[in-house]
Amino acid sequence: MSQEAAKHPLGDLVRQSPPFDTNHVPDNSWVKDKVIVVTGGASGFGAGFFKRWAAAGAVVIATDINVKNGDQLVREVRKDTGNPNLHFVHCDVTDWQSQVNMFREAVRLSPHGGIDTVVANAGIAGGKRPFERPTDLDLAEPPPPDLSVIDVNLTGVIYTTYLALWYLPRNPGSSPASPTCVPSDTPRDRHLMLISSVAGLMPIPGAPLYGTSKHAVVGLYRTLRSMASIHGVRVNMLCPYFIDTPLVKLGVRLVLAGGAIGKVEDVVDAATRFAANPRVVGRAVSVGPKLKVRQHVDGEWSLVERDSQDAEERAIWEVYLHDFEDADVFQRRIVAIMNRATEIRGWVGWTRDMVTAIIYGLRSLWR
Repeated sequence: MSQEAAKHPLGDLVRQSPPFDTNHVPDNSWVKDKVIVVTGGASGFGAGFFKRWAAAGAVVIATDINVKNGDQLVREVRKDTGNPNLHFVHCDVTDWQSQVNMFREAVRLSPHGGIDTVVANAGIAGGKRPFERPTDLDLAEPPPPDLSVIDVNLTGVIYTTYLALWYLPRNPGSSPASPTCVPSDTPRDRHLMLISSVAGLMPIPGAPLYGTSKHAVVGLYRTLRSMASIHGVRVNMLCPYFIDTPLVKLGVRLVLAGGAIGKVEDVVDAATRFAANPRVVGRAVSVGPKLKVRQHVDGEWSLVERDSQDAEERAIWEVYLHDFEDADVFQRRIVAIMNRATEIRGWVGWTRDMVTAIIYGLRSLWR
């Protein structure tokens, strides 16, 4: 038996879409009228997402802890685009009730009473005290570590994800995620976009807690995307490199001097490819600076001079591309069992509703 014949792919079972086409230009018309919630939407990537999708005619709800920046962003973009369906809602992602209130308000603001896409974007670079170099060593008792980056980047993302999995399946007119759907015939969506980082793919010296939080987001994505057939939500992920945003502080910029740094518009472009196309299910990309590259016959890539003719310019690279190409016995069996359980639950739910209806009818006759 050949090595290829021995493989056990799970892509179809978990409803994963084919490899991401980085050359495909997203159709902005597919974003029009979508209701999109963006946490951390007052600056950085969030503001970039807000502007792009507002211009495309989406209903965009930016949420942030910074009320001043959020209100100003909405006013400016409304004026620039003429789109009246743009809103700002205050939200502290580390506070559960604040997120619950934000999702309720988003549903209230939605013209159709539901949410199509949730972007878990809110994040910070680090806390006030360095984790790997404790200070105040002369104190009698060590102070606790500053876990604010974990609170925002991990706990906040988990809250957002949980609420997204609660509200997205309830989106009126939507259907379970499917890589075979027709975008023009799929006006409503069930989409969760997680924002990790290149720090979730490799170690970044000097940022242990930030790296921990972003690795955790990668783990959350890889687990949830394998369950699209169960919860019906398409889960995708962005892992930006060092991008020109307020998160990249002076020290990092000095280290990167002479090198390359990515642009916000490339991250926004990648996110739009996810948001606009409901056929993209369970895919992740890393976004960095645009580079001129050439692919060799063995599939490897090499950097070439910018004036090279037989090359292409790329900023988007797919990651975790082969997770489901060869699954072990546990993965195959657990996915099959979960899919079967979902099918059975459907019949059980139908039977329960029928029995309840009959009992209700009989009780009405006895009254």
